[in-house]
Amino acid sequence: MKDFPIPVVAVGPGSQPDEDEALQYLPLPASMMTFALPVLNEEADPALMAAACSVVEQLRDKMEAMPLGSPTIPVIELQEMDTEVVRLLNQTMGEGEVSISVRGSSAYRIQETVFAGVWRLHEFAADGRLVRDAIMACAIPPIVTQWAREDVSLDCTMPHKTPGIMNALSVLTEIVGKARAYKAGDAAHVVNLTLLPMSPEDMECLPLTLGVGAVTILSRGYGNCRITSTRLPNVWWVQYFNSMDTLILNTLEVSDVPEVAQASREDYEDSIERLGEWLQVMQEPERLDI
Repeated sequence: MKDFPIPVVAVGPGSQPDEDEALQYLPLPASMMTFALPVLNEEADPALMAAACSVVEQLRDKMEAMPLGSPTIPVIELQEMDTEVVRLLNQTMGEGEVSISVRGSSAYRIQETVFAGVWRLHEFAADGRLVRDAIMACAIPPIVTQWAREDVSLDCTMPHKTPGIMNALSVLTEIVGKARAYKAGDAAHVVNLTLLPMSPEDMECLPLTLGVGAVTILSRGYGNCRITSTRLPNVWWVQYFNSMDTLILNTLEVSDVPEVAQASREDYEDSIERLGEWLQVMQEPERLDI
């Protein structure tokens, strides 16, 4: 995934604590997501394992034929597949760093696997029925950007300045202007609220004005990154929390989808190689060091 953005810290005269003051440090992260090959299910039926390996092999071959950024993305539909094969795929492919929830006329639950850029997508009808089950390989599933743009509007009504509001109106003016000028593929524009003097009234005004969109993304690594779409197109809340769930970086970002949630080209290519290792382990268990 992408590098963790570190806010600018002032240095120089007047920026250092007095010698008598105790230095304050942010708590260190408790854990970090790392890649490990799937655990071999030695009790799995050989026929089910062969079917699961066939799916992974198809996926790996499609990813090799369709590099990241290709017009067509690799997709394998699982809805009609044997439920035991799907269960084995879920068990062995595991869960990665990014989880996505999409709320609309249909509901979606999207989970990255341990292979970065390889996603499990479930679509549910309004009555809760599973209507689609798929594996796809891409930076982020297209349904995320599609639904983030549903029921949004550039007609943002600016609030009146009320007592306590300091910088909310200037932030909103900047964000709305950038959103109106934004074109797909443009570089992200980020407003770091952590570095601005923001009053409690400012922090109440911003979400009330921008609203809450259909997409929520959680990226786990060092602590958590929570990303939420707004009712303003291409505008996202991006908030970083340390391992004690303390907010340490709070930003508004104008982009298609924040990069921290997306798999990079290096991730994608690495996953192709790791899927080959997965197949080697599953097809030839005698190679495992017991």
